Amino acid sequence: MSGICGVASKKGCAQDLFYGTDYHSHLGTEYGGLAVLGSTFSRQIHNISQSQFKSKFYEDYKRMEGTKGIGVISDSDEQPIYLNSKFGPFCIVTAGLIDNKNELADSLLKKGISFSEVTKDGVNATELMAKLINQGNDIIDGIEKMFEAIDGSCSLLLLHKDGIYAARDRFGYTPLTIGKSEDAWAVASESNAFPNLGFKIVKYLRPGEVILINEEGLVDKRLGCETNQICTFLWIYTGFPASTYEGINVEKVRERCGGFLADRDKDIEIDVVSGVPDSGTAHAIGYAMASGKPYRRPLVKYTPGYGRSYTPPSQATRDLIATMKLIPIKDVIEGNRIVVCEDSIVRGTQLKNFTVKKLWEAGATEIHVRPACPPLMFPCKFCLSTRSIDELSARKAIRDLEGEDIEDVSEYMDQTSGKYNEMIEWITKDLEVTTLKYQTMDDMVKAVGLPKEKLCTYCWDGKCPAAGSCSGAKKEESFINNK
Repeated sequence: MSGICGVASKKGCAQDLFYGTDYHSHLGTEYGGLAVLGSTFSRQIHNISQSQFKSKFYEDYKRMEGTKGIGVISDSDEQPIYLNSKFGPFCIVTAGLIDNKNELADSLLKKGISFSEVTKDGVNATELMAKLINQGNDIIDGIEKMFEAIDGSCSLLLLHKDGIYAARDRFGYTPLTIGKSEDAWAVASESNAFPNLGFKIVKYLRPGEVILINEEGLVDKRLGCETNQICTFLWIYTGFPASTYEGINVEKVRERCGGFLADRDKDIEIDVVSGVPDSGTAHAIGYAMASGKPYRRPLVKYTPGYGRSYTPPSQATRDLIATMKLIPIKDVIEGNRIVVCEDSIVRGTQLKNFTVKKLWEAGATEIHVRPACPPLMFPCKFCLSTRSIDELSARKAIRDLEGEDIEDVSEYMDQTSGKYNEMIEWITKDLEVTTLKYQTMDDMVKAVGLPKEKLCTYCWDGKCPAAGSCSGAKKEESFINNK
């Protein structure tokens, strides 16, 4: 998934925007972009696949002058997109995944609308959103029409002379949070962007909600929906520990996940509790607190040089990062029975080849793997969290056990069934670990603390919310000033 950030400030926005966008670097590895509006638009986009956002944009942001701006860390498309529209010029950044992107692009092409940003994967999704919004009677109407047209999810920030329009996708898969400082407003995918910049959380946008922020304050332009399907994986893996969504902190959820894993793990004797850094760390801390066993670090991540091995698009790049970033500490590992808490098992290749293997080679006597969520069964349709069925570890197990791909995997999702146990045995042998026990769906939902119907659990159970518009949504012009 991608991360987006916007700042409107009476004193100039560039510095806060630069650092606020950089605090989203864990959400993407392909492109970074900034756009600032002063007397005119200033826009920069760089490929960040081989370098950090800070190093690419450090000199750029110092030349950007204006009171409002938007930024993005993108997992796929080049952003921000600039459009000289019938509403006046604007820049736009987006986060999400458009399942019917090609169909929508074909429809616009037939109307004579062209696209300038085209890649091997088709049109640029952010440019497509800009062109869809331009079909409306005004910006708000255009955003509403865009919401109705897309299958998937799209949250966005649109930089216009009026200010920054912020719109959360209509089912709330991706979050947007509003922050306020003494003389500025900010909006971000990740609230961890706020504390060090002096912003305090004042509002979590509801699904489908649209607001406008500028130097003078905030205006509600469209009320949100009752339907909420925020991505559960944000708390389990994707989100940053210091971030909070719907008022629920990521670190606390992960600690609760680890505690539930320990509560169901009374039948093994262990010496050490560990987590695969970084996202497995809090799960392991929760496990250690609940079990009374010591938390230690048999594997440490060389953070200065390597980011997430999950987000890069190519397997070769993911494998290289996974190989290099985790360094084993033999003095902590040797002779110990180790619980390894992991956020999830997606492909299983990195866990097997670059975590488990290092622990065995350093002298571990037992390795017990405890993922903080159930087996992943379906590729994500909304946030690019998982990419294809073929690469999912659970699906590989089912394919081998059945001798073919099967459509109905409900028995394999039932943790009380024999089929489920066969799948777990297969994955345990494939990973070459002593034992493997996944989190239950019920415990994962309890750890988050929202009702299951308020969470997207598609990648585990294949269940989508009902399609349709936000019932009862309406416009409201309520102004909150900066005082």
